[in-house]
Amino acid sequence: MQEIIEQIIDYLKGIWLKRRFIIISTWLICPLAWVYIAQLDNVYESEARIYADTQSILGPLLKGLTVKTDPQSQIRLMIKTLLSRPNLERITRMTDLDVQATTPEAYEALINRLKSNITIRKTGGRRENIFTISYLDKDPEMAKNVVNSALTVFIENTLGENRNDSNSAQKFLDTQIRDYENRLLASEARLTDFKQKYSGVLPGQYGGYYQKLNLVKEQLKVIDLNLRELETQLKSAKAQLNSSPSSGGNAQNNIKNSYSIQTTYDGRIAELTVTLDSLQLRYTEMHPDVKEVKRRLAHLNNKRSDEIDDYLSSTKNNDGSELLSSQNPVIQQLQIQVNQLENQVASTTVRANDYRQQVKDLESKVHILPEIEAELTSLNRGYNITKEKYEQLLNRKETAQLAQQANETTNPIQFKVIDPPRAPTTPVGPKRMLFLVGSTIFAFGIGVGLSLLFSQINPVVTSSSQVAKITGIPVFGVVSATENLGLQRWHKRKTLIFIISNTVLIIMLAFFMLYAIAPNVILAPIKGIL
Repeated sequence: MQEIIEQIIDYLKGIWLKRRFIIISTWLICPLAWVYIAQLDNVYESEARIYADTQSILGPLLKGLTVKTDPQSQIRLMIKTLLSRPNLERITRMTDLDVQATTPEAYEALINRLKSNITIRKTGGRRENIFTISYLDKDPEMAKNVVNSALTVFIENTLGENRNDSNSAQKFLDTQIRDYENRLLASEARLTDFKQKYSGVLPGQYGGYYQKLNLVKEQLKVIDLNLRELETQLKSAKAQLNSSPSSGGNAQNNIKNSYSIQTTYDGRIAELTVTLDSLQLRYTEMHPDVKEVKRRLAHLNNKRSDEIDDYLSSTKNNDGSELLSSQNPVIQQLQIQVNQLENQVASTTVRANDYRQQVKDLESKVHILPEIEAELTSLNRGYNITKEKYEQLLNRKETAQLAQQANETTNPIQFKVIDPPRAPTTPVGPKRMLFLVGSTIFAFGIGVGLSLLFSQINPVVTSSSQVAKITGIPVFGVVSATENLGLQRWHKRKTLIFIISNTVLIIMLAFFMLYAIAPNVILAPIKGIL
């Protein structure tokens, strides 16, 4: 450790002996660097603060009715894309900076300068959407104009993104709706053609082929059973009717005269008879009303006689014998029952034959109908899927239109400018104080490095330990230089020159620092002298 410390001390002594290189480097670098730093143009910064309000009043009202978008994601995307080339070119056109660029290289440099000097950052914390847009430029008015243009582009792009998304969604939905509409029409046409082609053999409301066949067979069994029951009842009713008393053995069953038979004219004849009696009480036989009633009464009697003759002729068998005709209500009821049963047997037989024909037709198509039914099921399935998708797209389109109308009525993001951009009056750069100090330290470091380098290239022994180490001979004593040799005066003169040089440099540095802090204080006396 002691050796390391001694070596460091030897290096410092070597640097001190070669300190003229520090003077040379500082005087060569510092004045030039300070003058260059002093002549740097001032840089002004203009900024604006905006607040993005994402709490739209229509949000709760339209919940579930429209597509919900994420305003935070849109804002983050706009922040990332604000410095894209199209936006930067738009800013150059809005501020007329593109006029200043006469060559493509100059225009590219302008775009790069805008991209590096425009900054947008979130300054309101994680929950508050407060953003700051700033720009650095040599001209304060230009800095203000660029910030104002960037603010306009940011707001318009964010608000226009919603409209572009809505328009894109509308176009996509319209395209898909037209596509599915054409597919739906094609499916309907195929289904219609198929139904027209197989209209007579398609499954009906009772289901598929096998279900319909089983249903028809079950109905046929029921009809056959009903038919056998009716035939049995008819046979029993006829037997009862044949075993009833003969028409000739019971006087009550005989037709005594024509008035014991009721016809359709009996009621009208009775009414006219009452009317004739009433007229005859008031008028004579020659009265026109009496004659007219008598004429109509005679006409109805003739009609009644014809109906009785027809009835009597219908009560005879083919051989001319009279059928059983009786006033006995039991026999009349049996006759009615027989007639009804005969009619029911006839109609049931027709129905049974029809079901037998249906079973026969269905069984003859056992190899055709299932294939037709499967193809119909496939067509219906494709049609239903296409129809369902088409209806979903229509609902989505209505939702998109409602969302677009809501966005046009009130934007989901409301921007409020908190601090509008202003032309700055004081520059924010360059950091002359930092540059002055840095350049001074850099020059001094270069001098120290050169001094160390030359002390190693052309070493000077500064201690007895160095002599012993170099020669290998131990040193028993040290003799100091006398005043007569002039070494002490020479070293003092060098030290004085070093101090004076550095003092002048410090004074010059203070002058440049004062100029950096208050340039008017330095320039006013100079302008007054000139």
